[in-house]
Amino acid sequence: MGESGIKLAALRRQVSGIEFRQAEAAARFATGHPALDAALGGGLAEGRLHELFAASPEDAASAAGFAAMLALRALEPGKALLWLRTDNAERRSGGFHAPGFAELGGNPDAILLALAPDEVTLLRCAADAARCAGLAVVVAECWGSPPALDLTASRRLTLAAEKSGVTLLLLRVDAEAAPSAAETRWQVSAAPSQALEANAPGPVAMDIELLRRRAGPAGMRWRVEWDRDQCSFREPALSGAMVPLPLGGPAADLPPLRRTA
Repeated sequence: MGESGIKLAALRRQVSGIEFRQAEAAARFATGHPALDAALGGGLAEGRLHELFAASPEDAASAAGFAAMLALRALEPGKALLWLRTDNAERRSGGFHAPGFAELGGNPDAILLALAPDEVTLLRCAADAARCAGLAVVVAECWGSPPALDLTASRRLTLAAEKSGVTLLLLRVDAEAAPSAAETRWQVSAAPSQALEANAPGPVAMDIELLRRRAGPAGMRWRVEWDRDQCSFREPALSGAMVPLPLGGPAADLPPLRRTA
């Protein structure tokens, strides 16, 4: 390795060390799932960009549910959640309505919804919203892999979130992962729920995989359930914390939220 190569390697180690210290210093919100929170050092970092990918288009409802659940965990009293969608996402996955959010344990009065005509507008709106300290969480949802959503765009979103402390969740469906400045990247798929007494439908369950982490290990998988009464993730009653690749199952269906903005 030449002198320039040695200097480049040293610079990469230095940048990696800075990113690790920044990640350790960030405030975090716990998911409520013990093994998941332990792996993340206490939970997901606040004021950061996190990418959520549906494992397949059929898992869109589960990925949207995961985004809504994380938003509920990160939501602060007196602040609001803004959910941005493209018109294409609205057409392909249907609308949302307030009763569905309430069924997860959320307060519909705390959520604002907005539609963007295209991905360029969506990213601009997300960056502007992420600078608003009156919001706790911004969810930006789009389908496909638009050219506008590149590394530069993700850096712009990251800087806006870090400056204001607003947590930004980028929900991707029918999309391919690309280089990004996101703090974490997740893949979500539906999982069978455990039936209640009299074979009543059980709690929403899903398989999640940590694909990438900006500062720390990744490649871990969990099966999680959502406890709507506690607004918290938990381990399924008959499942371990870490599971093999999901075999598929019924998708968690979220009724559509009514657009208010």
